[in-house]
Amino acid sequence: MNGNETGTVNILVCGVGGQGVMTAAEILAQTAISLGFDVKKTEVSGMSQRGGVVKSHVRFGEKVMSPSIPSGEADILLGFEPAEAMRAIGQLRPAGVALINTRRIVPPIVSFGIYEYPDDPVDEIRKTGCRIHTFDAGKIAQDLGQMRLGNSVMLGAVADHLPFEAKYLRKQLVLQFEARKPELVALNEQAFEAGRQAASASTFKLQSA
Repeated sequence: MNGNETGTVNILVCGVGGQGVMTAAEILAQTAISLGFDVKKTEVSGMSQRGGVVKSHVRFGEKVMSPSIPSGEADILLGFEPAEAMRAIGQLRPAGVALINTRRIVPPIVSFGIYEYPDDPVDEIRKTGCRIHTFDAGKIAQDLGQMRLGNSVMLGAVADHLPFEAKYLRKQLVLQFEARKPELVALNEQAFEAGRQAASASTFKLQSA
């Protein structure tokens, strides 16, 4: 993934509150900083503690002027929740890639009747013709014993689509847990590698002609 014509790499991370969207964005940003890139990051959240929408823009390059990704200029869409990824897909540039967790988390606004959950958000994303990898990060996390590992699964999934080696993102993830919960380092490393394997096993699925 080479970034857009300005040389800036744009990553849009989206999901719902409680999935670790902002934490993942921070780890991506800190990894880029550690490698000498200029980095800008911004978040948008709505009732995040109650399952509301959460988006984070991560931009890095030689010189980045704004923290917000211009419309239609995201190189990577990292979707923690499929319906939120569907709503954000218009931000992805034509040559970009979407990495989507297929595990659904229905937000409260659906229960309240304010918003209708789409029948098949992943299929709607495919209809745009974008490049897409899909995998169930929730199941991967469950198989490893903790649903909270979904965040590390998602970071692993995006690791091989960045303009630097996956080992640097993994190192930043390890540093995050060494500082706070060192007993969980090994488990999160497993989740990271499982995410890499899941994304590589999912071939690009393009809209049929």
